[in-house]
Order: sequence, then structure tokens, then C-alpha cells
Amino acid sequence: MITLRAMQQNDVAGVMKIEEVVMDFPWTYGIFSDCIKVGYSCWVLEDEEEIIGYGLLSMGADEAHILNVSIQPERQRQGLGRRMMQHLMEQAKLLNAASVYLEVRVSNHHAYDLYKKLGFTVIGHRQDYYPAIGGREDALVLEYRFSK
Repeated sequence: MITLRAMQQNDVAGVMKIEEVVMDFPWTYGIFSDCIKVGYSCWVLEDEEEIIGYGLLSMGADEAHILNVSIQPERQRQGLGRRMMQHLMEQAKLLNAASVYLEVRVSNHHAYDLYKKLGFTVIGHRQDYYPAIGGREDALVLEYRFSK
């Protein structure tokens, strides 16, 4: 059974296993650890005690920012990314966010399609935002506004 729970420091090694496979330029162990330490909203998806996905959300004033969402490659396209995104958006709403922001690589069509289906809209473009093999890659800036 797949469960969603708050990420703990002892989960970072399992998170890193996914991060290092999914990302060409992965976050470090220290980045994930620091996100937990400073109190960001950090979550893991588990299947029989194996971490299969994670998501991180920061809050500032009335704005939430989705920092990182990843699912094990063999578990992608099963609705788990959607489940994590919906949970992060729910957490943002509970924290009284007016809007949720995120960046997505222009080449990440699957993620962009999911965000669009969830109600995010493009509000900007960041040139050379992400490191990429052979150079840099642009990002789209997306926003979801909660209705008042």
C-alpha cells in the first residue's frame, strides 16, 4: 500500500537514490537535509517502507514554492506525481498561501502537462535557469492561484 508521510532526516538516503537516477544534476544530500532542518514542507511516498517519490515545498509570506518533486522512474505515469502535487498544493493552502509557484524545464513536457492539468499557468520564462548537459536550459515559471 502506498502511503504519504512527512520526510525525516533518515529518509534522505532513500530520497537521494531517486534524485541521482532522475536528475542529470541532482541536489546534494545536504540540500535535502537542510530543507528538513529549516522546516520546509517535505514529504515522501512509500510503498512497503521503500521511498518511491518525494516533494518539497517552501513558504514565504503568502507564497508557496514547489522546490522539487520526483518519482522513481519505474513508478512514473501511475498518478503518483499528481498525488504528490495535489498534496503539496493542499499543504500550501493549509499554510494560507495565495499562490503556488514552480519552475519546470522547457524540455520536461510530461511535468508541464501535469501542472497544466492541475491548473497552473505560465507567468514567466527564466533563461539559462537549469544546468544541462552541454550548457544551460530555460525554465518556465508557473503559478497556481487559490480562489478567494
